[in-house]
Amino acid sequence: MKRILLTIAFITFFNSFIHSQVTKFTYAQFDFAVSITGNPNNTDDSYHGTESTSTNAFLVPNGLGSKIGYGVHYKKWLTLGFHSGIDYKWDDKLVAVPVFLNLGLSPKVGPETRIMLQAGYGKGFALGRGNLNGAYKRAKLGIGSDDFIIFAEICDYDFPLHNQKSIGMISFGVTLTDFFHYNSQED
Repeated sequence: MKRILLTIAFITFFNSFIHSQVTKFTYAQFDFAVSITGNPNNTDDSYHGTESTSTNAFLVPNGLGSKIGYGVHYKKWLTLGFHSGIDYKWDDKLVAVPVFLNLGLSPKVGPETRIMLQAGYGKGFALGRGNLNGAYKRAKLGIGSDDFIIFAEICDYDFPLHNQKSIGMISFGVTLTDFFHYNSQED
């Protein structure tokens, strides 16, 4: 709890420092993602007739997730923010809430194209499972414009569930970002 309070105090101080400058640099970010897993029904057996409902897809959806964050940025390519959200993993019947600090780099690779790399670390809480919680880690790689990015993400909830040491997810999704008070002449 002490780390979370110190982190919030640091972000507040950093944000007020940035606000004291001539130009203000804040952003809001919204992510929506679908997690995937290997298909447990994908076997080498031949097709079992017309009444079979199994699919031969190698990867199948395994959950949904959404995250929102707010923080500060420097010329749209360096971000530091406080993020939270909700993840639902179907196979494990898990609903979890991460609360984390997010550090991002988004350099331009073309006139209107950016590559995004973000790393997050914080705490994850399982809903409806007592006080099941642990560390939350994520890494995200994407490509797109200033406002819209398509990404792939790997995240891990470091708490035991169903004889697993930790719960990990691989997700694909989109990020919508709004940079507030950005002076476009400083790009």
